[in-house]
Amino acid sequence: MQALNDLLLLIDSYIGSHLWFVLLLLGTGIFFTIYLKFPQIRYFKYAIRIVQGKFDKDDDEGDTSHFQALTTALSGTVGTGNIAGVAFAVHLGGPAALFWMLVTAMFGMTTKFVEVTLSHKYREKAADGSIAGGPMYFMQKRLNVKTSSGKTIKTGYWIAAIFALATILSSFGTGSLPQINSISNSLFSTFGIPHMITGLVLAILLGFVIIGGIKRIAKVTSRLVPAMALIYFIGAMAVIIFNYQNIWPSLQAIVGDIFTGSSATGGFLGATIAFAFNRGVNRGLFSNEAGQGSAPIAHAAAKAHEPVSEGLVALLEPFIDTIIICTLTGFVLLSSGVWKDKQDNRFQLADLQVVNTIAVSDQTEEGRQQLAAHINGEAPLPLFDGQLTIKDGKVGSPVIFIHARSLAEEVIVKQGGKLYNGKLQVDNGDVVVKDQKMTLFERIKSQFSHSGNNKIVIEGKSLIHSAPLTAVAFTKSWFGDFGKYIVSIGLLLFAFSTAISWSYYGDRAVTYLWGSKYVIWYHFIYVIGFFIASFVDTTIIWTLSGITIALMTIPNLFGLLVLHKEMKTDVKLFWKEYQERFPEEKGVPKN
Repeated sequence: MQALNDLLLLIDSYIGSHLWFVLLLLGTGIFFTIYLKFPQIRYFKYAIRIVQGKFDKDDDEGDTSHFQALTTALSGTVGTGNIAGVAFAVHLGGPAALFWMLVTAMFGMTTKFVEVTLSHKYREKAADGSIAGGPMYFMQKRLNVKTSSGKTIKTGYWIAAIFALATILSSFGTGSLPQINSISNSLFSTFGIPHMITGLVLAILLGFVIIGGIKRIAKVTSRLVPAMALIYFIGAMAVIIFNYQNIWPSLQAIVGDIFTGSSATGGFLGATIAFAFNRGVNRGLFSNEAGQGSAPIAHAAAKAHEPVSEGLVALLEPFIDTIIICTLTGFVLLSSGVWKDKQDNRFQLADLQVVNTIAVSDQTEEGRQQLAAHINGEAPLPLFDGQLTIKDGKVGSPVIFIHARSLAEEVIVKQGGKLYNGKLQVDNGDVVVKDQKMTLFERIKSQFSHSGNNKIVIEGKSLIHSAPLTAVAFTKSWFGDFGKYIVSIGLLLFAFSTAISWSYYGDRAVTYLWGSKYVIWYHFIYVIGFFIASFVDTTIIWTLSGITIALMTIPNLFGLLVLHKEMKTDVKLFWKEYQERFPEEKGVPKN
């Protein structure tokens, strides 16, 4: 598992985690914001009116209403990014990462407006009568190249095919795998429900929902999204108000660390400016998906007689998803202070290293700098290689454990719930236990037998991240431990609805590439992958997710930039029609 994670990290370092990708993403949003004269501000009130049906016509063609398209797209974006993703960004980059998430969302409002408008314009009717749309359709029709001799080279088809393949991959990397992984981790830590049981039950439910197609998906998500938002909002505000004295220090930390990076505090070993910027933008994209090209697939099914009105509806998504919900989560984490505190937890082996020294401590400035340099790859410490002797759960060798980018404390090794006595194999810093070497069938079998409770686990105190960190933060209010249940229930609704929506995105990509007859096979694989991810290490899932997001985003942004003039023309035509239909309104934008 560690070798696989290392390979994925290497790939991601050249794509999604590289500075050029971050600059491309933000640069596209900034370009369109200036080019279209800040539509996220000037058009905001009109977007709300259109969601309410003000611009509709009785003969508008489509499968869903504006509101259903908005909630379907929101259910695809409001998920683990808002609960686990924000916690992961703050865990990696400190408070400043939240600032960069908000900046990404601000410009992302414009990017989503553009991508949904262009995709809706070129939607088609599939062979089964349903509406099919998305960036692959405008790419195929508008990104072809004409040579000087007048010959057309079908570059648009190949760009569209790359995007569609990336969409299928991202439906697993964004919509299926990290969602169920976060759900199962949260339910296990809160209620003690085995990961595989959670995966099995929800995989069956997922299968029943997605077989019904976009109309059933829209019906389910239009009810889930408002309910889960209300539950989450109440729990988050309880934490923030309970810790009101930390609101101003939290704001100072967010703004103060932008140009300095976050200093080491508690178990947190610090983060550079570049790392906070990169992680904030990266997790911001994972949260609101602006520029990724996913939301246009849902909005393509909306009833509308022209595309810009649906683009305006989509403009609201990053505002709701990131500027409101992610900000709430960020303030919960910072005001409660749990993001820098070590917690009791069971270590994930893909996130664990054994270092061959005991001379380094996080209690001194020198030690914190050494540990930070090791974690960032600047000055690696010597890794342990060989066998550790474990007696009554304690490690006898002179080593330290690094887990979740922090120095682990009070490390205990257990087997079957009892203190372990024996040897623990470590290969170049990576702990190897029998469970890692199991085949998938053996791992499933062990979950439902006595042997599943007999595996070796390592526990102790360290920083935590993702959904478990948010769950701990929610306990720091009047609700106490009940706050964990709010996160678990909220995450269950958030993440499950995201998995539902992304199954639709993937099946539209399959329809584009191979036709609707292959969608049933895609659904089958999607549900199986959903089940398997319920018991795989979170670290690997998040790394895979970053890669698939980048592979989908790059061709989409390229297409948007190429069609910038067409976008501006369509916007002008929309406002002209709007003024003709509602001549009594004053101050309507002209472009």
